[in-house]
Amino acid sequence: NIFLNEACSSGCGSFLQTFAEILGYTAEQFAQIGLKADMPVDLGSRCTVFMNSSVKQAQKDGASVANISAGLSISIVKNALYKVIRPASKEAIGKHIVVQGGTFLNDCVLRAFEQEMDLNVIRPNIAGLMGAYGAALYAQRRYKDAPHQTTLLNLQQLGEFVHTVKGMTCGLCNNHCHLTVNTFAGGKRFISGNRCERPITHMAPKDELNLYRQKLQLLKELPVNETPKRGIMGIPMGLNMYELLPFWNALLSSLGFKVVHSPIEDKTIYRLGQGTIPSDTVCYPAKLMHGHIKWLLQQGITNIFYPCMTYNIDEQGTENCYNCPVVAYYPEVLHANIRDLNKPEIHFFYDYLGLLHKKKLVKKLQEMFAKAYPDITKDEIRKAVDAAFTAFYDYEAQVKAKGQQIISKAREEHKPIVVLAGRPYHIDPKVNHSIDRLITNMGAALVSEDAVSSHIKTKELNRDLQVLNQWTYHGRLYAAAEYVAQNPDMHLIQLVSFGCGCDAITADECRRLLEERGRIYTQIKIDDIDNLGAAKIRIRSLFSAAQLFDIDNN
Repeated sequence: NIFLNEACSSGCGSFLQTFAEILGYTAEQFAQIGLKADMPVDLGSRCTVFMNSSVKQAQKDGASVANISAGLSISIVKNALYKVIRPASKEAIGKHIVVQGGTFLNDCVLRAFEQEMDLNVIRPNIAGLMGAYGAALYAQRRYKDAPHQTTLLNLQQLGEFVHTVKGMTCGLCNNHCHLTVNTFAGGKRFISGNRCERPITHMAPKDELNLYRQKLQLLKELPVNETPKRGIMGIPMGLNMYELLPFWNALLSSLGFKVVHSPIEDKTIYRLGQGTIPSDTVCYPAKLMHGHIKWLLQQGITNIFYPCMTYNIDEQGTENCYNCPVVAYYPEVLHANIRDLNKPEIHFFYDYLGLLHKKKLVKKLQEMFAKAYPDITKDEIRKAVDAAFTAFYDYEAQVKAKGQQIISKAREEHKPIVVLAGRPYHIDPKVNHSIDRLITNMGAALVSEDAVSSHIKTKELNRDLQVLNQWTYHGRLYAAAEYVAQNPDMHLIQLVSFGCGCDAITADECRRLLEERGRIYTQIKIDDIDNLGAAKIRIRSLFSAAQLFDIDNN
């Protein structure tokens, strides 16, 4: 099995070295000081990205450099053991342990690991180079099996080797990737930091095998009422709106409104609403909603539609059809924290609505609109609701059809198929940071969980689950994992957000469904951090492991 940190590809040694330099020490000095700690600071087992604030607080509390150094080392060890490897017990790791990697050259980290495991472990004096030696031995073995002309530099070329490094920002699309351009002798270049091949090929990315982009295109092509009799209705484009926009667009258009939604690919949205976010612990997709509301207000839009929704549309596959608490009730948070929504001239329609019963929905909609539009009749709303359900099911059918087309074409071309499983808002480029194109640029086809989940008989799946299947989005994840487990040419990658309590459950269950059938589970945590270097390593590891698995089985 292959384990990588859920959020990054570690960088713990670099983190310790940087912290040592901030405090005026070399990495070696910082480690030796830590060995003499008498009361190491308890910094928990969080990712090092979030450790700075904890260390600053420890300094304010008077902690010594030795105790900070030891605390950081212990934290890194606990993070690796209990957040990455996650053994059932210490004994499950084994009694004879060899450690490797540059981080373990730090004596303080080594000792922290030994104390946590209650064992003496072996650290070779080449610990920091073992990965390089392993790669060299692997290349040597491959060469013996299939000799070929090497492209490695000879001694003379190595002696004359020169290259320059230049940083630049790509402006070929809205991602504005920060590129590192390495230029070598003869003009050859290597570019890193890009999320697509456009900086290299200067051609727009091809999305014919990318369902994420095709779903976005379907949303962009929704019809607009250009002759509205009741003015403009704004919709913040985030969270469940990435699934329900066809429904609400059809309903509001039928009622005589021109629907205007906030932009999908504008990366400045987050900054617009940053000052109104009440909690830093809520997920990034929810934080974006503040910016979407502010954008609509900046356009002078006085009608904004974003209802609270405890329940989703019932797909008949789960014990219930709940939305997660954030998706269900975030309009309440927006109303309480964005003052402009409380101005008398602004109509913020955030009443509680449900899509399970048409009659109740018609009645509730009439009550909601009566505050600002008492002329809207019950008959108008009834027709609008019928049009909305038709539009929604048409959109759903198109998504499934396009997903099947992508799967069929990928199989014809013998390409791996990735089910990039998440929630409706994960198709938002601001949320996924173009990880979809990163995957398709590696030669894979990509579909979303809702394109394959309907292939699974949910009653049989529910009997096999070890959790209560009562959330609509969760039910799709489990069904998608089950479907991937049954199809050897498919891989599942689950996108989750930091701080998502619901996905702490779905991740373990999706992992179990896949691994019990001998398949690999891959998870990538995303939020406002848009450096996809770690994600690229993780995806390459998945493809390589799957390829080796196939070779071994054959």
